[in-house]
Amino acid sequence: MKNWSLYLLFFLTLFSDQFSKKAAVSKLYVGETVNVIENLFNFTLVYNPGAAFGMFAGLPDFQRRLALFSVSLLALGVVFYMMKETKEDRPSQVALTAILAGAVGNLIDRFRYDGVVDFLDVFWGDYHWPAFNIADSAISVGVTILMFRLLFTDVGDPKSQGRVVVS
Repeated sequence: MKNWSLYLLFFLTLFSDQFSKKAAVSKLYVGETVNVIENLFNFTLVYNPGAAFGMFAGLPDFQRRLALFSVSLLALGVVFYMMKETKEDRPSQVALTAILAGAVGNLIDRFRYDGVVDFLDVFWGDYHWPAFNIADSAISVGVTILMFRLLFTDVGDPKSQGRVVVS
């Protein structure tokens, strides 16, 4: 995989995230629920002023914005550092690109809407997962790939070339 494919992944993820959020904002009212799959999946528009799972949402506006901006800058710095350090590890590069695209997508929302647009609502009976969006999904998939790489590959052995090691 060449670098152009990472750019393509980044822009496709960011575009699909922003396009889907724009569609949700234009078609749904806040709190409105549209059933997609009975007893499993809805579209429900919510704005999350905080971070993941509503963290920082209860802080006063200035403190919340400062905390989220600081955490976002730190996270982006870590992702860029990790991308530099994993240049030869394509699965990690793909994971970090997905994380970066998701982070940028949610950061755009913070400036545009003063909160992240969430609209994907997955549930089972009375158990609801917090509403999320494509950017959140990209971040989750990226983190999962990185965890898999960390736990199940021998990245310290140059001869392994990052192959999966099952003990």
